[in-house]
Amino acid sequence: MRIETHGQQIEVTSALRDYVESKLARLQRHYEQPFDIRTQLSLDKPDHRAEATVNLAGRTLHCDAAAVDMYAAIDLLADKLDRLLMKHKSKLVDHHRGESLARNGEFG
Repeated sequence: MRIETHGQQIEVTSALRDYVESKLARLQRHYEQPFDIRTQLSLDKPDHRAEATVNLAGRTLHCDAAAVDMYAAIDLLADKLDRLLMKHKSKLVDHHRGESLARNGEFG
């Protein structure tokens, strides 16, 4: 997994970059194949804003979060991305493999 962190109207310090990488490292557990995450940190007064674009194989997912400070925005972003990736992964799994009663025309 490759994480790119950029700043818009804000300087991305090494502490912010390390915090983003540590928070988003847990997203790697959802997929075995490598994927890229591009994060953008910005100041949208009075809030701090964190946005991320995830490039999976054939899909692009986008998420954003805003909070009173940058670290809280990054925490919210990591939680939202975690839920988004779990939702996307559950859509990839076919839950309709077995024979169902509705498919056979037998109701209740």
